[in-house]
Amino acid sequence: MIRKLVAIAAASLAAACTTTPTEQTRPSPVTRAPPIEIQILAINDFHGNLEPSQSLITFQGTNGQSVSDFLGGAAVMGAELAKFRTNRLSITVAAGDLIGASPLASAYFLDEPTIDAMNLMGLELASVGNHEFDKGSSELLRMQNGGCEKFTTRVPCRLEPFEGAKFRYLGANVLKENGSTLFPPTAVRDFGPIRIGFIGMTLKDTGIFVTPAGVAGLHFADEAETANALVSQLKGQGADAIVLLIHQGGKTPETYKAGDCDGLSGDILPILDRLDPAITTIVSGHTHNAYACELDRGGTKRLLTSAGKYGYFVTDLRLTFDPGTHALVSQRAQNAPMTSEMPAGGPIAALVKRYADASAPAAARVVGNLRGEAPKDGGDGESPAANLIADSQLAATKAKNHGGADIAFMNTTGVRVGITPAADGSVTYGQIFAVQPFGNNLVVKTLTGAQLKALLEQQFRVEDGVAKVKSLLVPSDPFRFSYDLTKPEGQRIVSMTLDHHPIDPTKRYRLTANNFLASGGDGFSVLTQGTETFDAGLDLDALEAWLATNPPSPAVGRTVKVADPIVMGH
Repeated sequence: MIRKLVAIAAASLAAACTTTPTEQTRPSPVTRAPPIEIQILAINDFHGNLEPSQSLITFQGTNGQSVSDFLGGAAVMGAELAKFRTNRLSITVAAGDLIGASPLASAYFLDEPTIDAMNLMGLELASVGNHEFDKGSSELLRMQNGGCEKFTTRVPCRLEPFEGAKFRYLGANVLKENGSTLFPPTAVRDFGPIRIGFIGMTLKDTGIFVTPAGVAGLHFADEAETANALVSQLKGQGADAIVLLIHQGGKTPETYKAGDCDGLSGDILPILDRLDPAITTIVSGHTHNAYACELDRGGTKRLLTSAGKYGYFVTDLRLTFDPGTHALVSQRAQNAPMTSEMPAGGPIAALVKRYADASAPAAARVVGNLRGEAPKDGGDGESPAANLIADSQLAATKAKNHGGADIAFMNTTGVRVGITPAADGSVTYGQIFAVQPFGNNLVVKTLTGAQLKALLEQQFRVEDGVAKVKSLLVPSDPFRFSYDLTKPEGQRIVSMTLDHHPIDPTKRYRLTANNFLASGGDGFSVLTQGTETFDAGLDLDALEAWLATNPPSPAVGRTVKVADPIVMGH
């Protein structure tokens, strides 16, 4: 029996060895792990726009053709973000200005509902933007931490308790007087075996764009220098890639692009040129343009994106990593328009309805009449809307017991939208709030004619060797000025008249401006030299009182450009 078993075993072994030469030399297949794809969903410049756009928005579709649709709304965004998260390795981030300069449904409640909506959308990280500081750093910290402590003229927690942001604000270049940062500069997140470091910051000029009182005690450091200094720290924490969330951006000829950066210009480009090559992905904002593309800048390829404004788009970024080396091997991005129908239910829709209903009575109140439409200029130039505001501010401060003003100025960048009255000419509080959502006070100061000219000279800057308008000051009627961009610095204002009379350099004039300008905002530092300061109440109250007089929509022509170096160069 034993012999028989041995014979069977030997025969089996021999059979096992009788393979063909081809079978003996064929290598075993090597199974390679698939690439690891990480999804980053990004937004920016939401500005408290809880409800969808009320007018058609035109944008460039994926096929390059122009498309028009109603976009945005927090409930739509929340539903679409949930659909987009097909990848378990996903994070949602933002590049600043989620709050501030918001419509009534959010601003009336100190933007608490916007923070709540972001929580419900699953936002995890957000850089601060300049508008986050509109109401001061203490109020911004309340946005992060929650609570009902009062830091503004408006009442917090008016509708319900406020728990604060569940997402983390980042502010690498926002420095306190002791050199520490107001918010954490970085965050690190793991996506399976891949680790990504995030840097968040606002633009270095935030102190110029915000009322100085709102940023008292804070310093905003250079963007590239700040980011580069954090690279070694994030690498030391094991980051396989570094993503920069920065509230600065560029502009394109078409405002909203789905997936390219054709014609891109602006302040983001020199920042990219100076960034460490390890910072390969940049989510930007501030300019309200939408774009997405890879660029060769600063010695490496970088993916640059922006989702426009007001929740009209969400950027879907995909970063692909080698599973063995953890190296970033490719990345791409696409801006997706938020065009879905408003979801019938859900917690975000319920939140929006709750706050919209609560603000509706105030929004619907008729405040006056306007004879004709007063649009805003899309390029932040002089417009009927800006002129209307300037006239209202002069009217509110012209009487001696209200400041005795001779001239009022409105910064065009502070005009958010225009006014289209109803068929009967009526204008509502909701409409004028949308025009001026900042809640600024009016301030009257005395300047000499020479200081007035110096003030108007501060409207310009030189970019690439060419003088351009930085921020236009629109005057009240009957003040006029003209400027020549071919002239040297300090000589570009070529005429100034008040009621057809030339401004006397030695004479004293009373000027009205909102407190943002009066304290040196937008770089208008000459206004801080004014004397005999008089506080004249809210800008919104002045506009409401002016509309009660049934004024006509004012024509443009108060600011005249007599020469442009770009045009002359052609």
